Amino acid sequence: MVDDLEPPCIELAYTRIGSHIRRTPVLEVDAQDFGLAPRVLGLKLELLQHGGSFKARGAFANLLMRELPAAGVVAASGGNHGVAVALAARKLGVRAKIFVPSVAAAAKQQQIRRLGAELVIAGERYADALEASQHWAERSGALQVHAYDQRETLLGQGTLGLELERQNALPDTLLVAVGGGGLIGGLAAWFRGRIKLVSVEPARAPTLAKALQAGRPVDAEAGGIAADSLAPRRVGELMFPLAQKFVGAAVLVEDDAIREAQRLLWREARIACEPGGAAAFAALLSGRYVPRPEERVAVILCGGNTGAVSFD
Repeated sequence: MVDDLEPPCIELAYTRIGSHIRRTPVLEVDAQDFGLAPRVLGLKLELLQHGGSFKARGAFANLLMRELPAAGVVAASGGNHGVAVALAARKLGVRAKIFVPSVAAAAKQQQIRRLGAELVIAGERYADALEASQHWAERSGALQVHAYDQRETLLGQGTLGLELERQNALPDTLLVAVGGGGLIGGLAAWFRGRIKLVSVEPARAPTLAKALQAGRPVDAEAGGIAADSLAPRRVGELMFPLAQKFVGAAVLVEDDAIREAQRLLWREARIACEPGGAAAFAALLSGRYVPRPEERVAVILCGGNTGAVSFD
């Protein structure tokens, strides 16, 4: 299956979804503004993507590259994937039903409803919503659009790497927040070791870190401040071989570090990240990842679906 995730497949996905997604900017900032060692940091502002997160890439790839049944599509989500699928379904005229756990942020639930999808609250965690969505897919014949463990999802997320490269913003090292692993899996499929990928997870949801230690996807804790976006039960089967081969480091960050990253991004750059969106940046601020002096570093700020919260 990894052979189906080669760069030419990602290029094809980009041609399919390109007119439906936003080419998000890369903002160069002075690390000293954030109390870090002098260097220029590249912030890939994927929180400005349609639907407020990178998930739009995978959602459109699924709906444009797979055969759609009359019953429409169904998805399970902590929130952002559901927003993205609802957005893609509305734009393409497809019926959508989204299952989310009770921990899904109110702002994300409201967006899903506003976009016209049917929203169902199912259980307390993502795994509960996933099980409910699978039952619905079996009963209804709807196409299941998996948040991370689906070929087209990975191809769509991989287009972020292609886009970053075409923006002439290729770093030595790219820090990526990880939940189920769709984003870092897609990036690994695109870059294939040409740059260093660093996975960043909340300490209370160490899904990929535990999988790498065990040599296979295993169940992990699913809690913490970013539980609505970075806390599935385990990483995807499709992305794991790519992570084993191409992820250069896996680090964990505490909830307090994520909150501080949110606060500083707002104070210094007026960027309003949700917790999951700020997690990768928290690895730098907390010292969980310390770059070499000459290392060029970029961070993906992957989600901004947060309510009206003051970070000051």
